Amino acid sequence: MNTAVPASVYAQRRARVAAELAKEAASVAIVPTAPERARNRDSDFLYRHDSYFYYLTGFTEPNAWLVITSDGQSTLFCQPKDLEREIWDGFRLGPDAAPAALGVDAAHSVATLDTQLPKLLENRHTVCYPFAIHKGLESQVDGWLQAVRARVRFGAQCPERQRDLCGVLDEMRLIKDATEQATMRRAAQISAEAHIRAMQLSARMLRAGQDVREYHLDAELLHEFRRQGSQYPAYSSIVAAGGNACVLHYRADTAPVRSGELVLIDAGCELDGYASDITRTFPANGQFTGPQRALYDLVLASQDAAVAATKAGARFVDPHDATVKVLAQGLLDLGLVDKNKHGNAQDVIEQRAYFQFYMHRTGHWLGMDVHDCGSYVEPGEQGTSERKDPLSGETIVNRPSRILRPGMVLTIEPGLYVRPAEGVPEQFHHIGIRIEDDAIVTETGCELISRGVPVKADEIEALMRA
Repeated sequence: MNTAVPASVYAQRRARVAAELAKEAASVAIVPTAPERARNRDSDFLYRHDSYFYYLTGFTEPNAWLVITSDGQSTLFCQPKDLEREIWDGFRLGPDAAPAALGVDAAHSVATLDTQLPKLLENRHTVCYPFAIHKGLESQVDGWLQAVRARVRFGAQCPERQRDLCGVLDEMRLIKDATEQATMRRAAQISAEAHIRAMQLSARMLRAGQDVREYHLDAELLHEFRRQGSQYPAYSSIVAAGGNACVLHYRADTAPVRSGELVLIDAGCELDGYASDITRTFPANGQFTGPQRALYDLVLASQDAAVAATKAGARFVDPHDATVKVLAQGLLDLGLVDKNKHGNAQDVIEQRAYFQFYMHRTGHWLGMDVHDCGSYVEPGEQGTSERKDPLSGETIVNRPSRILRPGMVLTIEPGLYVRPAEGVPEQFHHIGIRIEDDAIVTETGCELISRGVPVKADEIEALMRA
């Protein structure tokens, strides 16, 4: 249970859900937490709650459910107190203590779920739950509805409609309140300090003539995450040395970290249910080579353009477009894209000639999930256009991109990945660079909350000399 956030914050969120449910006829919402999952014969994976459930309760125990009705009542189903099991598995809050601790109106043992849920569904018009997230949930809802139908001869009415609750919760979660923003700032600060430690360890070990491996740097990240109170990494850390940086989802392994090569680290901690997501690329020994510096400065310039485009009133796609414009010109200038085939930056963009070196978007929503929920299309806006992809030939439907508003949090992460290929200058081979920061949209622009770790090449070199 998250004791750092007042129970009233979660109560307000539940009230907003109830108000949304009340826009229709009598409705009820069902939100389960995540199940525990076996890792091997006698051990589970480290447990992590469901984000939707946690957003509405602050409750971190497994085997729990939340029910909200359109008249504003919230009911929690949780594990009962069991002193014997608590000796083995740890403290349980229990149904008796849950209302006072969590601010819910009622709580029951999860063992009574199948008998209590039909009663809560009876005489409701609509039942809402997250679609396509919890395997088997649809079948459970079907079973509860069958139990309600069995009572129609006694005057019970069964819900006639089922609705996906994700849409309601996604819109709520997309705008982070002051409490959420404070947590995310702290998570980003911890992660930034972990990146600094990894950079400095790399240079220090190489100066000492020691054998450096990717897992050494990964261990440094994990140590700093936990030392400062983070519960877990927000995702599997990417620690990619040399050419491994050209593999977008590479994971830290046993590869050597060599002097003269770059290291790309994409890593962030999760703190109190909220993720951070930072990428830095640095010279293993603390000194960029000429080709490395040229590509690095280009990626940084493209990020600067994206940051300038990230502000309230802009569209989500604007930072990406700004990034691509800078990269397209830079690829021409450095000879990575042939000017004889693609005359100018606009030609490079229209023909997607940059895609060989930059194949992902410039950002994503960030919050309780690393790739957080929320539509990238502006709700309520009409109008579409179609275009043919020059590389695949597929027809792509363009829809109105989301308008950025204060309190939205997104990543800004341009990159370049140069693999050996015909026509690609050899001095750039096996160089992979990504620079990623976390940004809170404000009224006047954006707040980069992850700049506790340097981003300019000169500053990185100075840091690694320290």
